[in-house]
Amino acid sequence: MLALRHEGERIIFTIRVTPRASANAVGGERDGALLVRVSVPPVEGKANDAVVTVLAKALGLPKSSVRVERGGATRTKLVSVPRGAEAAVRQLAK
Repeated sequence: MLALRHEGERIIFTIRVTPRASANAVGGERDGALLVRVSVPPVEGKANDAVVTVLAKALGLPKSSVRVERGGATRTKLVSVPRGAEAAVRQLAK
């Protein structure tokens, strides 16, 4: 089950990124982390930018609302979104 933590007006959760995937996609859960696939390589922050873009689109949020809080250089990252997106995040994890 996806672990969500509430901090003020934001929700923080863990994602597991697969760079160089065949397509950008969000969905599923493994070991408490949301799975995010991006087609770009993990070079010079491009994968992080792609993660923000893909998550924002999947959640129906502006890119500025999605933040990589920790793990910028690793596949496992902590991400935060506005609290109002909780239902959408839970839906993606199914």
